[in-house]
Amino acid sequence: MSSFVREVRDAVTGRAALLVTGVLVLQLAFIASYVGAFHHPQPRDIRLGVVAPRQVAGSLADRLGRLPGDPLEPEVKTDRTAAERGLRERDLDAALVVDPRGTKDTLLVASGAGASLAQAAEAVTTRAEAAEHRTVKVVDVAPAAAGDSRGLTSFYLVVGWCVGGYLCAAILAISAGARPANRHRAVIRLAALAAYAAVSGLLGAVVTGPVLDALPAGVAPLWGLGALVVFAVGALTLALQSLAGVVGIGLAIAIVVVLGNPSAGGAYPYPLLPPFWRVIGPALPPGAGTWSARSLAYFDGNALTCPLLVLSGWAVAGAAVTWVGAIIRERKKATVERNDGFGEQKSTAR
Repeated sequence: MSSFVREVRDAVTGRAALLVTGVLVLQLAFIASYVGAFHHPQPRDIRLGVVAPRQVAGSLADRLGRLPGDPLEPEVKTDRTAAERGLRERDLDAALVVDPRGTKDTLLVASGAGASLAQAAEAVTTRAEAAEHRTVKVVDVAPAAAGDSRGLTSFYLVVGWCVGGYLCAAILAISAGARPANRHRAVIRLAALAAYAAVSGLLGAVVTGPVLDALPAGVAPLWGLGALVVFAVGALTLALQSLAGVVGIGLAIAIVVVLGNPSAGGAYPYPLLPPFWRVIGPALPPGAGTWSARSLAYFDGNALTCPLLVLSGWAVAGAAVTWVGAIIRERKKATVERNDGFGEQKSTAR
């Protein structure tokens, strides 16, 4: 028995035990994040344009804004054209056009931004209209493509790109050490990541576009977006590896997968997510990438500035941390070598 205990002690090192504990924590965080984000979707602050006669538009918007749970965030629009423009520019999630001559109004939605959001807007508005003895006709001004079930293709495409980004960076670490030894090695890794990102972005765009006909966006715009997503996630992973060694891979998974995927607005767009996930989603690569892919596919490339800045920020910051970390290690190594050299000279002199 004592020999078996000694074998266990030799086989299970303290470092291995810490890594396994880290995996357990990551697993529990994954479960908590996904279940927390998805277990009870509730509409909140759906941006609703309201088109109605001037004398009732303000009071109607006020009533809709005071619904229990605050599911709607109404905004009066001058006419249907302005409401449709707000939807296409992604300033609105839906719009209610009131018919003053009858009892059937029109709800404008954009299922390309997510079928669940369009359905939530319809459900809330239908209940509110029923209380006023009115009905609603739904018109989809930006419908998801036939091959894009529930508007989820953009989300799954971006998830695939994100997986490729952190796996590529992880493989570079496994094959040549978690931290680049000097600035030249850092440049080589970043260049390899950039080449992989370009190929990955192109292939993802081709598969979802011409091959599967799942996303109605041009190959070139999706290619550029995919390359940026992959490089941003890969650079983030390289930076975390530079700071924390192999543990950086787990940290990257925590940011991109555990926090980023459930908050990306894929299965449930932002107005259906709990506050925490709704706040962090747009600032993380999966959320910025999903929003951008949907904008390219269904909204003529509108509302792209902020998400592209987010992705570019992650890419630049990751590359900078990787580069600076390599310089610091290079200088430390040179300092150690000089000190060792001085020690040898003093020993020889003695």
